[in-house]
Amino acid sequence: MIVELGHFALILAFAVAIVQMVVPFVGAHKGWNGWMAVADPAATVQFLLVAFSFAALTYAFVTSDFSLQLVVLNSHTAKPLIYKITGVWGNHEGSLLLWVLILTLFGACASWFGGNLPPTLRARVLAVQASVAVAFFAFILLTSNPFLRLAVPPFDGQDLNPLLQDPGLAFHPPFLYLGYVGLSMSFSFAVAALIEGRVDAAWGRWVRPWTLAAWLFLTIGIALGSWWAYYELGWGGFWFWDPVENASFMPWLIAAALLHSAIVVEKREALKAWTILLAILAFGFSLIGAFIVRSGVLTSVHAFANDPERGVYLLAITGIFMGGALTLFAFRAGAMEAKGVFSTVSRETGIVANNILLSVSCFVVFVGTIWPLVAEMAFDRKLSVGPPFFNAAFSPFMVAIAVVMPIAALLPWKRATLARAMRPLWGVLALSLAVALLVWAMQTGRSALGPVGVALGLWVVLGSAVDLWSRAGRGDIGAKLRRLTRLPRADWGKAVAHAGMGITIFAVAALLAWESEDIRVAREGDRYDVAGFGIELREVRNLEGPNYLSTMAEIGVYRGDREVTTLFPEKRDYPVAQMPTTEAAIRNGVLQDIYVVIGDPQVGGGWAVRTYIKPFANWIWGGCIIMALGGALSLSDRRYRVAAGARKAARPVGAVPAE
Repeated sequence: MIVELGHFALILAFAVAIVQMVVPFVGAHKGWNGWMAVADPAATVQFLLVAFSFAALTYAFVTSDFSLQLVVLNSHTAKPLIYKITGVWGNHEGSLLLWVLILTLFGACASWFGGNLPPTLRARVLAVQASVAVAFFAFILLTSNPFLRLAVPPFDGQDLNPLLQDPGLAFHPPFLYLGYVGLSMSFSFAVAALIEGRVDAAWGRWVRPWTLAAWLFLTIGIALGSWWAYYELGWGGFWFWDPVENASFMPWLIAAALLHSAIVVEKREALKAWTILLAILAFGFSLIGAFIVRSGVLTSVHAFANDPERGVYLLAITGIFMGGALTLFAFRAGAMEAKGVFSTVSRETGIVANNILLSVSCFVVFVGTIWPLVAEMAFDRKLSVGPPFFNAAFSPFMVAIAVVMPIAALLPWKRATLARAMRPLWGVLALSLAVALLVWAMQTGRSALGPVGVALGLWVVLGSAVDLWSRAGRGDIGAKLRRLTRLPRADWGKAVAHAGMGITIFAVAALLAWESEDIRVAREGDRYDVAGFGIELREVRNLEGPNYLSTMAEIGVYRGDREVTTLFPEKRDYPVAQMPTTEAAIRNGVLQDIYVVIGDPQVGGGWAVRTYIKPFANWIWGGCIIMALGGALSLSDRRYRVAAGARKAARPVGAVPAE
């Protein structure tokens, strides 16, 4: 009965979304306040109905209701409770319901917290958001219904993909979807502004918190996914340039550009057309990501589905929304007259450079991701575009962004001189280069990647500190420290996020440059050296887990004669799913990780053992956490949280302000 109610609630939410899409839009066009007011209760009701539907599906998984086809395909009575819950979104249909839940949540939040928006803009934003929801309601109900019943329920289910039975997967998809779907709000604001013909400083202030929230969640989601791949897949990497990894990375890059561009709209009323275009493209890449994950056109370990028919539907959604928005943009772009003028050297120019580099790097990732598909369709050739291409093509843009970031942050608005902006940074530059040269001198027989990463990381981190210190004004140290504590949270958030970026750049370069790897066949009792550590395979034994069989190795790690730790890597076999997994054993450290994987038994005796010494691995995710913390600090700034600028009446594009 609960399942049927969940299905009915989903259908009812579809109907409410149609009402929310049509009635407020017509009301805004006609100036009918009563019709515009329909948007608020509709957004709330829509969210509550989908939340009930999602709760009903979760109940079916927790109680192992095998009359539901989705539960049979993705659950099992022997599975731990946490993985029964995560099984709700560990599949195509359930994850799509989570997508719709988050989509309606953002629409409801726009209603709850958008009281300062002009009524017509608010109604149009909620109508556009509802139109996106209508498309996905139709998709889920017509092609991906999670509530399909079985005429003859089996006694047990087929279990969830063992790779997804991991705590990291309990949080990775929800955060990723909060980022993906959160960009729909930026899209809705952009389309509503194009319809209304208004893009001004107030609009820039309104759109920033939504974009910042989406970017923040996307940062956390990508970091969690990278961390999961690092410790769960057993191959020892943190990023493989997999198509689905790229699908999440592309909107992150565009959202970062949009965040900076919206600042220029807010502060200087410039880059209006460009900012609107970025808002459209950011959500467009989210839709492209959904297509890649669910269509099966590109092979990936992360893919939810392999169904070309569903892919065609998603492609149609992408084409309709992106085509419609870009067509509207083409008609309206000429009317978005930029107010602020700025010189070649200014903060605006620095942000433009940032935008260009982020956008081009996103285009590089996009081309590398879809090129195998294009090559197969156009030239009938099967090609693989892997890490060598992406590392060579993408890295120069990240280096350029790191070089520009501290300088652009210190440039004043409108007009500046490069010499004056560099004055407080010369010491930072000298220190960064000196430390890089020291590292170069200390390392032997290695590439320049490590020293370059050290220089760039220090340059960005210390540059962020100098930027923050410069905002404290002049005076003695005590007075400056007091003023620092009174700085807006957005200033602190920017500095912290930039510092996190610098830490991540350094950590990635350090790991790639200084990692040590050893692959060998070892017998029980064998001991060998890897990068100054003694590794001893003590024992291999068979164990039984809750829903798997395990081959576990006991490996001692020594530094000289002193035992550092004991690691227990595993090979697991899940009988129900008939799928093996590799469970790496990792000794996490501040400066380095010791990473060990046990492989298959060898014909002549012994076991395949892979050992990695990974310097500064945890600094990668530490930097991502710091970036997210910076975003959270900025989001907590009251000016952005309540959009104080919204109280000022937005004037039409091209209107002349009163003197």
